[in-house]
Amino acid sequence: MYYVYVLKSVNKNFLYTGSTSDLKDRFKEHNSGRVKSTKLYYPFKLIYYEAYVSKTDALVRENSLKHHGGTIAGLKKRISNSMN
Repeated sequence: MYYVYVLKSVNKNFLYTGSTSDLKDRFKEHNSGRVKSTKLYYPFKLIYYEAYVSKTDALVRENSLKHHGGTIAGLKKRISNSMN
């Protein structure tokens, strides 16, 4: 399986969207400061994820969330209670 996920920084106003084939391990990497793009913002909590059989589908969805404002805005609206 391939996963698209959204992390929220516990201490700062920062959301991160990514994709991986091992969500548990990737989450540990983010929370240990080993990911260059997120190390200034950890620790994180996982607030959302989606699972895909196809890696291509996961990458397309990740790209959509990262680069199309309406897509992430719609997701934020759906998970607004999880973002607190």
